[in-house]
Amino acid sequence: MQIQKNVPLAPLTTLGVGGNARYFVEVRTEAETREALCWASERELPLFVLGGGSNVVIADRGFPGLILKMSIGGVECGPENENRLFWAGAGNSWDPFVSQTVAEGMAGLVLLSGIPGTVGGTPIQNVGAYGAEVAAAIRTVRVLDRRDGRVVELPAAACSFGYRRSIFNTEERGRYLVLAVCYSLPKEASPELRYPDLLAFFSKKDTPPSLQEIREAVLQIRRSKAMIIAADEEDSRSVGSFFKNPILESAAFAELWSRAEKRGLTPPSYPTGGGKHKIPAAWLVENTGFPKGFHRASVGISRRHALAIVNRGGATAAEVVAFMGEIQDAVEALFAVRLQPEPVFVGFESCGTLALPAERWIGKQNESTLS
Repeated sequence: MQIQKNVPLAPLTTLGVGGNARYFVEVRTEAETREALCWASERELPLFVLGGGSNVVIADRGFPGLILKMSIGGVECGPENENRLFWAGAGNSWDPFVSQTVAEGMAGLVLLSGIPGTVGGTPIQNVGAYGAEVAAAIRTVRVLDRRDGRVVELPAAACSFGYRRSIFNTEERGRYLVLAVCYSLPKEASPELRYPDLLAFFSKKDTPPSLQEIREAVLQIRRSKAMIIAADEEDSRSVGSFFKNPILESAAFAELWSRAEKRGLTPPSYPTGGGKHKIPAAWLVENTGFPKGFHRASVGISRRHALAIVNRGGATAAEVVAFMGEIQDAVEALFAVRLQPEPVFVGFESCGTLALPAERWIGKQNESTLS
């Protein structure tokens, strides 16, 4: 285990902003991970666990503690009744792992193709796309419990998965460090295609698409929205979708509907049960005056995806956060809905002036997450 000092973090993230890590270490085994945690604990340093850097905003001042770069790899497979189990190390890049499962005829993860980041980040955010969430495939999450140093395996039922949430980013934030994830995938199954873009893609096909065709369609759709990370694609210099789709109670939904009607607008919505409705955050952003391609200096909205805040080149974290707040304030003023951000904010001292939940800011306390 080699501890480095003053390591630039911006190049390790997809957004490309932020300062240096005071200390930095890359770990490839569980033993190295425990050693790094002990090193930080002995020095009372805050800790942040970095995976693919696809869902983080690093502060311009950097991070005052230890950045632990998770690089535990390896994939092991085995049967389980009618399913097949895939144990994947937390440091594995996500999309190559998905590609492996599709090549072996497993359908459970195909709709999540092309998502940047690592295996270890998937249970934390309960990543989802095109009508699928990873929680449906997760059987077990292997974690290091920082309270007592034990390695434990948490069944999916203990992870409290919900829309873009789990115990790892809510009530137990900072307690567990993800080491590996076990996915249980059916051997013979086809995913339900519900997402409009996918239905349109295959609308002229007479026979059901193969798994590989579905994967290629998902990748093509994501590429068309600059949601595939590419060095030559400026609009992919982002954290992907910056805001969560709000889920509104009946009263809040009625208020939104009334305000939209007064402007001659009809908000798209999707019932989620219990009288609640999910509203596309992209619709709210675009109809508040932030269309695709809008920019302010070095930050702006992707020309292909209304939910992606992009770094046009040379942006600072402060500019990204200020732009985020501008969008939030405008949407709330017009539609009475406060958009909540998806990424984790690392190294920021406080959120008092930015109206963000305190638990989303990592810096002053000894917290950890993985993205």
